[in-house]
Amino acid sequence: MIGIITAMQEEAEHIIKMYGLKNTKKLKNISIYENDNIVLALAGIGKVQASIGVTYLFLNYDISKLINIGIAGSLLGKNASIGDVFLVNKISQHDMYLPFDGSHLDYAKREIVINNNIFLDGDFEFKLVNNSYCLTGDQFIDDNNKVSELRGKYNADVIEMEAFAVASVAREFDKLDNCIFIKAISDGADSDAKDAHMGNLDFAMQNSLKVLEKIIN
Repeated sequence: MIGIITAMQEEAEHIIKMYGLKNTKKLKNISIYENDNIVLALAGIGKVQASIGVTYLFLNYDISKLINIGIAGSLLGKNASIGDVFLVNKISQHDMYLPFDGSHLDYAKREIVINNNIFLDGDFEFKLVNNSYCLTGDQFIDDNNKVSELRGKYNADVIEMEAFAVASVAREFDKLDNCIFIKAISDGADSDAKDAHMGNLDFAMQNSLKVLEKIIN
């Protein structure tokens, strides 16, 4: 089966409608929707919920491909627009800090690279960026200075709250290179991000669905 994991109901409902998924299970904080070929975990926001959702999928379904899809903030300033879609192949978590040397420090700085051989081209009405770099953290970023700091430190493209956790769990199940990460820009992670995030969600998700459809088909 194709597994899909999303954080928010507003993200999931587009996919549920598109593929006619039915709600089959309700855990404490995670809802499962499926048809004969696709199972979606609506897991909730943040790294912990994403980890639980992915683990549940891998333990209960034969997942041949796992897709993490959702909206994200841009770290590119004027070089990215609302609705641009990024296919991610490198992920770091930006909010881990360990004041040690050696292997402890390596863990804190660890990058996860996904070798899924996914490269799309096509006549989309929005910009599609392949091979992009995503930052994950349990923080909603809405601060111009923080954007500058993270961009300077990591030179990353987008920022969100789940992808690193999804990739980490997939790696433990030897499924990392079966993962695809689709992130559509809803905001600039700046002082306007709170309002822009929800205001642009539907538009950004519609663009990401076009990429999802091409990947699944």
